[in-house]
Amino acid sequence: MLSLDSHYKPLYVYAELGSKRSEFTYQQTGKRIFDICFSLLVTLMILSWLIPLVGIIIRLTSKGPILYVQKRTGYRGAAFNCLKFRTMTHNPTASFRQAIKNDDRVTPIGRFLRRTNLDEMPQFLNVLKGEMSIVGPRPHALPHSAQFWNTMPDYRKRYRVKPGITGLAQVRGCRGETDLLIKMKHRVKYDRFYNRKKSFMLDLWVCWLTIVSMIKRDRNAW
Repeated sequence: MLSLDSHYKPLYVYAELGSKRSEFTYQQTGKRIFDICFSLLVTLMILSWLIPLVGIIIRLTSKGPILYVQKRTGYRGAAFNCLKFRTMTHNPTASFRQAIKNDDRVTPIGRFLRRTNLDEMPQFLNVLKGEMSIVGPRPHALPHSAQFWNTMPDYRKRYRVKPGITGLAQVRGCRGETDLLIKMKHRVKYDRFYNRKKSFMLDLWVCWLTIVSMIKRDRNAW
């Protein structure tokens, strides 16, 4: 089996660009400036019409709210309300369960939103509030984090940076259901790599690959 480390080699081209001083400046200040500017642009140019349009379609095709608000694990383990377009049938009393392939809870419009990643678009509002970043480890639901917090080495270290709308693990194919322990280990390894190597160029590269994935419709997006 090919070592996971072999997948990282192309990443160093982007991660090592710039001096240590410029990387430090970006990590401490520039990343937040990038998040605010990018999120404001998306909010004004896209969310201003996308939320009403998608909201109307959701309300016409299924009962329930337009947005799905879920408690997720954020920076340093603090919980926050993560926003998404609702993609499943509304059941406020249902217990947490990861989405699986061909999940019968997913609505027809929800399937399209999930395949194109458009269901995550409201999270740009989380970025403006300072709860998330554009790029970073994906935030997991609280029960999901509780499962690995004390049992998997380095899991909690992925939250040493703000969680992201998109992340290195996702654009490298680590997304979807984590039904096997090795899948979560791969995600954590990518997240830890990003935490160590994050830079402006790496963030741009991850954003570009995310757009490509949205156009191609990631086969692991359920």
